[in-house]
Amino acid sequence: MACATMWPRQRRSYVRLALWAWSLVIGASLCAGARANAYEMVSIKATRPAGAAHAAIQGELFKPKGDGPFPAVVLMHGCGGWQSAVLSGLHAHTQYFLDHGYAVLNLDSFGPRGTSGGTVCESTARLVRALDYRTYDAFDALRYMRSLPYVDRENIFLMGQSNGGSVAINAARNKRRGGYRAVAAYYPWCGSLGGAQVKLSAPLIVFSGGHDDWVPAWQCRHKRAVGASLKVVEYASAAHSFDLPIQSQRYLGKLIGFNQPATADSRARMLAFFDSNLSKSPAAAKAFAAEPAPVTVSLSPLEGADASWFE
Repeated sequence: MACATMWPRQRRSYVRLALWAWSLVIGASLCAGARANAYEMVSIKATRPAGAAHAAIQGELFKPKGDGPFPAVVLMHGCGGWQSAVLSGLHAHTQYFLDHGYAVLNLDSFGPRGTSGGTVCESTARLVRALDYRTYDAFDALRYMRSLPYVDRENIFLMGQSNGGSVAINAARNKRRGGYRAVAAYYPWCGSLGGAQVKLSAPLIVFSGGHDDWVPAWQCRHKRAVGASLKVVEYASAAHSFDLPIQSQRYLGKLIGFNQPATADSRARMLAFFDSNLSKSPAAAKAFAAEPAPVTVSLSPLEGADASWFE
């Protein structure tokens, strides 16, 4: 989640408590699958410590069954950090990638820096600062994944949510050679793309919500890329954080909430986008790049809270 508006402290505490309680009730089934897989907590040296204990960040490392080498995905949370609902959503993405043969690193930028719990969301200055040091985190994670013997070093991808999505855009725009193979950004601030014409070093797909009043979808439209492909997919009925197990509500004055159709569709499109950009699939990548952009998807919003959302 991202934020610029501030509410009174008591209101913010109440909303955090409500989100935590809600995610405990309905989020357990999302993370159950990923938690059932063996994972390892890893520590990664941070190029920009920014207060990180021992100049390190951490992550959950998941490996598919087998010897590999496997393609891999690095996941980057939003400004809320590893809150329960955020972890549940990230674990659902993790399970999906594991089921399709990808290794996964779920990266925690805020825990080691003592900035979890949504504190970054409450200040534009903190958001901007996080965007800087977390872009370094993304490439620190890339170097770490390339050091693993069971990871295909030529096929490592990045996915980020909200502030992490803006980091993903930065990674796709980075001029250095040998970066991420392709990048997915969920409801990012598309100001990170710059002007109408964007120079990319890695293919990028952006997922945004038509009801997002935090980082409006219109900021992502009418962008054209050079250097690599850019796809923009907008879900007309979705709000911010549409892939997290959060009941539709206002958080820090902005609309957030889970949208199952948008989550399922975006996850399938993300996997297809990554698969099409695997280094051994140039023909598929060319065919995918030929798809017209942007794409607007009209999906029916869900009404009320129901555990079947997460099955």
